Amino acid sequence: MGSPKQLAMLAGETLLDRAVRTAHAAGCAPVVVVLGAAAEEIQAACRLDEAHIVLNPVWAEGMASSLRTGLEQLAADAVCAVVMTCDQPAVTAEHLRRLMLASEGGTGVACSGYGEVRGVPACFPATTFAALKALAGDAGARKLLASARVVSLLDGELDVDTPEALDEARKILG
Repeated sequence: MGSPKQLAMLAGETLLDRAVRTAHAAGCAPVVVVLGAAAEEIQAACRLDEAHIVLNPVWAEGMASSLRTGLEQLAADAVCAVVMTCDQPAVTAEHLRRLMLASEGGTGVACSGYGEVRGVPACFPATTFAALKALAGDAGARKLLASARVVSLLDGELDVDTPEALDEARKILG
């Protein structure tokens, strides 16, 4: 993308600010933001006052290390964790609330469905935290999502990884 995608602008805000705002609006608390590459630049450019920021010193090891870093910030009595990325701008607070409801109070795994994909955002109960922390590299939680309750995410395939994808998101979402 040429710059950190967290800083890409959509409808007057960065993708990261949009994701944090959406998580708060859904009632997620705490909102934990895991930063790796370009952490200082991202922190300087975003409004993250209402988020718990944690740096992942081993971010180059892959997404699993960021997931582990975030989960380690949760209280011991956390019931569940909603896991999301900032590069899916179609995610709404209503969608996150539907995921939490589908997880039946944090007792089951619920994930987003778009096309044939089961993915994030997803809600994982505390009983899955050990398995999530054991993931390595860019290995996702696909195994855990295989039996998850699926909540359809309109335009969920919008994944802002390229300038062209950002242009498409701007056309669809504003």
